[in-house]
Amino acid sequence: MRTPAEITWARALSADVFIRTRESSQAWSTLWPSIRRWRSDCTREPQRQVSRFAIPSFSPSGPINLDRPSSQRDHAAKPNLNQHASNMSQRAISQLVGLGIVIFVLVIAASQATYVVQPGFRGVQVTLGKVDPAFKPEGFGLKTPFVASVIPIPIRQRTVPLTTECYSSDLQQVSVQLKVLFRIPETSVVRIYQEYSGDPFESLIAPRVAEALKEVAALRSAERIVQAREEVKIETLTGTRAKISEFINIVDITIVDIALSRELEAAIEAKMVQEQEAAKAQFIQQKSEIEANTAIIRAKGEAEAIRIRGEALKNNPDLINLQIVEKWDGHTPLVVGGGGEGGSNILLPLGNIKRQP
Repeated sequence: MRTPAEITWARALSADVFIRTRESSQAWSTLWPSIRRWRSDCTREPQRQVSRFAIPSFSPSGPINLDRPSSQRDHAAKPNLNQHASNMSQRAISQLVGLGIVIFVLVIAASQATYVVQPGFRGVQVTLGKVDPAFKPEGFGLKTPFVASVIPIPIRQRTVPLTTECYSSDLQQVSVQLKVLFRIPETSVVRIYQEYSGDPFESLIAPRVAEALKEVAALRSAERIVQAREEVKIETLTGTRAKISEFINIVDITIVDIALSRELEAAIEAKMVQEQEAAKAQFIQQKSEIEANTAIIRAKGEAEAIRIRGEALKNNPDLINLQIVEKWDGHTPLVVGGGGEGGSNILLPLGNIKRQP
């Protein structure tokens, strides 16, 4: 039998243990969120290290249980590890997206801050609507991003076709197809960009060439324009250069074709046929005159020759005997008859002539 003192001591001890256990449980309940955060941080290490240093599982509202198996403790830690891994994946994706945005912005800024002028071009820089007076040479360069731009202007020689209509001095419409060879000097690229929008050929060159051609065509007939193509070309080139030589170098102008109306072409063709026929008739007339003059000259020559021969025979009677001897072959007859009835015989005086050996 226990004494009353022992019973009282046992009751007091039990009450003290109960109180201490309850206080410990309340303390663990207070520390539980901090412990969970610590366990989440531990998941950054390999799984085996987390299992090695895992905190024993317990219930925040009950007493501490240090006798649970390790398999149960690992099973209790798996949901926290999966949640932490999910949070880590979301943070990594957010960081990658942010890094991609930063790289994209940097690339755009770098592309806007640089420019490249290709060979055969010169650049005109425009900053917030203001044109830089100095052109940009070919190659790589820097500019103010997002507010400045560089417009390339070609300075190579170009050949552009042009068709224009004009009127001749006889009020005939003439269509002329041209090819204009020109080149923009690099010193004029800024001025041309400022004063002439778009293609400089359409806004500057073509109107001046058409104007010069009309001035030249107005001084000539349609037929003359067709016949004197080279003359029209030279005067058109000279007039165009006088108008825009301070802006652009006009290298050459070539006339490809000159087209007239059908009626005018038919009239010119008929006129050319008539001129050819007249020229042919004139040639025939001139030929006849030449032949007649030739016959007259020939007759005069023959008459003059006969006259000279007669005078020679008259002045030299022995010339006949000499001619007879030159033509004689050394045989008789010595008598030559006139032949026929009533003819007379002629005795040649050959008594003193001896045949030459």
